[in-house]
Amino acid sequence: MYKFIVLCVVLLLLLPTDAWCQSASKDSGETLTLQQAVEQALGHNRLIGIEKLEVGKASDRLSAIATRRLPGFDVSLLQLQWINPPEFRFQKGVFGSFPGLGPVPPVNTTISSSYGPSAFIFARATQPLTQLHRIGLGIRMSEVSREMAEGKVQLRSREVANQVKRSYYAILQLQSALTAAEDSLKLYKELDRVVGEYVAQQIALPSESLDIKTRLAKEDYETLRLRNNLAASKELLNHLMGRDIRTEFSVSQISTDTLYEIELSSALTRALAGRPEIKEAQLKLKLADFDQRLKRSEAIPEISLTLGYFSAAGVSVLPQNAAGVGFTLNWEPFDWGRRKHEISEKQKTIEQAREGVRETESSILREVSDSYRKLNEARALLRVNQLDQEAAREKFRVATSRYSQEVVLYKEVLQAQALLAESQYRYQQALLAFWTARADLEKAIGEI
Repeated sequence: MYKFIVLCVVLLLLLPTDAWCQSASKDSGETLTLQQAVEQALGHNRLIGIEKLEVGKASDRLSAIATRRLPGFDVSLLQLQWINPPEFRFQKGVFGSFPGLGPVPPVNTTISSSYGPSAFIFARATQPLTQLHRIGLGIRMSEVSREMAEGKVQLRSREVANQVKRSYYAILQLQSALTAAEDSLKLYKELDRVVGEYVAQQIALPSESLDIKTRLAKEDYETLRLRNNLAASKELLNHLMGRDIRTEFSVSQISTDTLYEIELSSALTRALAGRPEIKEAQLKLKLADFDQRLKRSEAIPEISLTLGYFSAAGVSVLPQNAAGVGFTLNWEPFDWGRRKHEISEKQKTIEQAREGVRETESSILREVSDSYRKLNEARALLRVNQLDQEAAREKFRVATSRYSQEVVLYKEVLQAQALLAESQYRYQQALLAFWTARADLEKAIGEI
């Protein structure tokens, strides 16, 4: 009877890993698919939101720079309370001499302003002319900066999507492992109770009871560790999705039969076309070129069409309303070679950016190739561990069968069970490694 009970308990440990996976969704809350998790993160992740705000800021800067092509207006007001009123001296005949009147003024004349307050108004409207070329270059640089900000949104989105996938796969593995550990813990508790009774009846040896208690304690610790890791992983996934980390959910199973198949050449081509890092490097080169052209444009004289207005209130000698139109010139004809060295510096920046494009492309190709090889290795390792698990399960079945026939000792059954548990653990780790390698290859290619 003792052997029959022990045999029934240990046979329950033969439940396959797939059965564990099917019973892994016991948590309260919603059942979250991988696609839903990625979409939730792309729409609500706070880091992505910050990058999107940067795009908005870049658009505002572009709109602000574009207004520099329009006329500029400047108005100044000077109000004075005279302490020493100004005096205006006019020499005799300064305004000319007229028949019948003689010289105007007929004598040297001094006119003093009153001690009352006076106000001077200066207004100017300026339309840039030669500066329009430089302003246009600045606008194009701002457009490139906005494209770079948009590229950072794409880059951040891919990084977050990869983190979500890795976290989701880790939860899937932990959820399955925890369910299996909890089931094993229940079985060990029952086995400990049964063996304890048989030890009291002197049917089983005390060493068998101590062995069971040791395994029970180890399984209890393993269950606690898995439960803590699962809680931490769920908090991380909730954080990545931009929601309350206390939100309860369970993950949906992913079929291990769906293997990611892609040719390396196709992966490399898609990476060169889709990775935002390459576009960012190309935009940096474009930005450096515009920056050099902007520096060269500083040699062009700044000529503006200007309309001016002046009014003096409280000083009767000065005009009350005066307006005029003309041109304003600002030019630095000689700079002691400063601009030449600045242009040379910009040229070196262009060369750096050009090398950066080639370096980025090479790094991405290496990353894709490395991720592709790791995925193939993970796929092969998964197959190895699957066969190893099947072999361990068969060995455990044989050991329990021989134990029931009193051919082997109970210790050998426990050893076979330990090997089975270890093979199941390695299979779960290999499965997680495969899913993680798949997510890394998708990220390397530029997929979300």
